[in-house]
Amino acid sequence: MSRPVPSCPVCEIHAESVFRVEGMDCQEEVAILERRLKPLRGLEAMSADVVGGTLRVAHDAAQLSAAAIAEAVNGTGMRAWLDHDTASRITARPRDSRQPFLVASGAAVAAGMALGWFGAPAAVTGALFALSIAAGGWYWAKRAWLAARLFALDINALMLIAVAGAIAIGQWSEAAAVTFLFALAQWIESRSMERARLAIRAVMALAPNEALVHRGGRDVSVAVESVAIGDVLVVRPGEKIPLDGVVATGDSEVNQAPITGESRPAGKRPGDEVFAGTINGHGALTVRVTHLRGDTTLDRIINLVEHAQSERAPSQTFVERFARVYTPAVVGLAGVVAVVPPLLFAEPWPVWVYRALVFLVISCPCALVLSTPVSIVSALAGAARKGVLIKGGRHLETLGRVRCVAFDKTGTLTHGTPAVVGVLAVAPWTRADVLRLAASIESRSEHPIGRAIRRAARDEGVAMAPCGAYQALPGRGASAEVEGVPVVVGSRRLFEERGWYPPEIDAAAAAMAGDDRTIVLIAAGGTPAGVISVADAVRQTGREAIVLLRRAGISHIALLTGDHASTAGRIGAAMDVTEVRAGLLPQDKLAAIRDLKAAYGAVAMVGDGVNDAPALAAADVGIAMGVAGSDATLETADVALMSDELLRIPYAVRLSRSTVRNIQVNIAVSLGLKAVFLALAGLGMATLWMAVVADMGASLLVIGNGLRLLRYD
Repeated sequence: MSRPVPSCPVCEIHAESVFRVEGMDCQEEVAILERRLKPLRGLEAMSADVVGGTLRVAHDAAQLSAAAIAEAVNGTGMRAWLDHDTASRITARPRDSRQPFLVASGAAVAAGMALGWFGAPAAVTGALFALSIAAGGWYWAKRAWLAARLFALDINALMLIAVAGAIAIGQWSEAAAVTFLFALAQWIESRSMERARLAIRAVMALAPNEALVHRGGRDVSVAVESVAIGDVLVVRPGEKIPLDGVVATGDSEVNQAPITGESRPAGKRPGDEVFAGTINGHGALTVRVTHLRGDTTLDRIINLVEHAQSERAPSQTFVERFARVYTPAVVGLAGVVAVVPPLLFAEPWPVWVYRALVFLVISCPCALVLSTPVSIVSALAGAARKGVLIKGGRHLETLGRVRCVAFDKTGTLTHGTPAVVGVLAVAPWTRADVLRLAASIESRSEHPIGRAIRRAARDEGVAMAPCGAYQALPGRGASAEVEGVPVVVGSRRLFEERGWYPPEIDAAAAAMAGDDRTIVLIAAGGTPAGVISVADAVRQTGREAIVLLRRAGISHIALLTGDHASTAGRIGAAMDVTEVRAGLLPQDKLAAIRDLKAAYGAVAMVGDGVNDAPALAAADVGIAMGVAGSDATLETADVALMSDELLRIPYAVRLSRSTVRNIQVNIAVSLGLKAVFLALAGLGMATLWMAVVADMGASLLVIGNGLRLLRYD
């Protein structure tokens, strides 16, 4: 039991330090760290991430320095150093000093067994076995001693007891073989964990450390840390963008997959936002910096993913509680096996002591404890690579239980901004003519409908023409001369006033109209030229996303909107949702979520993260869309989609369910192997070296199986 942590009554300097820890490969090492650090004066809180290899410590810097924390960690046989910045997060593996001793241990045990086979004297083989034990056991024996000083019964201490017991009953060859195999198992496990960490960290592509800045009339290469807000970066074709900013000049396509997960490059023009870590295409860009290193969208994503990795999932908490009971229980069983048969039934001591030693090796819970966090972290990192930020294992597991998904309409199933949904031309004018005339006049307007018409013209490759004599007609439209022709763009009321509304135009406008559509009429030279219909268009991938959600096991899909019933019904029919609820105020959406939870169980709500905040908070999982660059929504959403790609939602549901299955398989493998070897040990059919190999194999299996989620699609 740790004693209360005293605090300074006068002043406290609260700090949080993050350390990289070498040698922390299992939850048992975390327990040793907790025993070592908790008594330190000034410690406020600590949390360890085994898979990430990090230790996060909150402390009063006036009483406890980061150097003192690192020194305390080093006293456990592990090594800690401060993780200063993102540039150090992907590092080369440190050189392992154990390898030469491991080779010597293996060579000595192999030589001893070979010479024993050919009848060499026991003194010679015994010396070789002793050399093997010394070379292979020095590392974990030292850690066992350090654990024993902290009254911690870890796997190193258990193995030390097992090897000492084997020596005591004259099993020198067995003791040497077990020593070498355990040292090999630890080395392989350490290498595997480090590879897993590097693979997970490498998923988050980092921005370059240098930037090309335009200063004093020339381009200068400088460290990213020395760039100031407002500086202009020069980004050449094929280069990564170093910092967040806005395009000042240039026209290019940018691969935003490291941030948003989008499969297609996004077109970027002056005024468009770009993110650090994204990759410029074939055009050159200059970018005016808006965020510095440490504050970019990529940095926030990395920090959020790392915090999410440290949050324990319910299954992980359960496994760790089980392991805390399992290990002492098996150790106790080993004591019973060693003592009871010889004392009560006059069985031979060496036989039952040996079986008890096998029980001690089997009691190591490393594979079981690793069964959950490797899967969770791999899934979180893999999702982040695809532009889906899941804020921890708890939300990941909850998403796997969801049976109902509720969607907001505006900005979620629809784009949330007006878009051209129909163009009708009156002969002799063509569709391109109508768009060109309307877009040319609307180039002088900032009205949302005008922006929609300009965007449609640009998307269809229609060039706008210069216009003169522009005149706004408030509440009705606008007029101007385009290519020497008087052109008017406006409402039905304006055209009726001017007598430009013949029956054929009336019929066309009526066919293109709807409760949620706006009709724009275009006349050229005093005669009608065409009709443009503008509406909040549905997302093209919406229906496909809903089909995939149903395939993933979502039984009920609801549309919750404040819009009119007719508009909501049209969108609901287009998307093939199960239920439509229209005319809802924020409090009504909240009540609707509660109704859905009562009817279907776990519910996910998908919205824009701002207007739908109450409903998102009330749902079991709140999913916010298109949050790239949005600080507030990144921090508050349970699941944040960096782009407006609806297909990421069924991907996240499938991933969560695959993760739960992956964890279940890992736990079954870990417990299954333990159960088999417990039975074999009780029957006298398992040896010490077999138990070590089984324990190592289980750990490698769960690590490898968990890492598969990095590539889940």
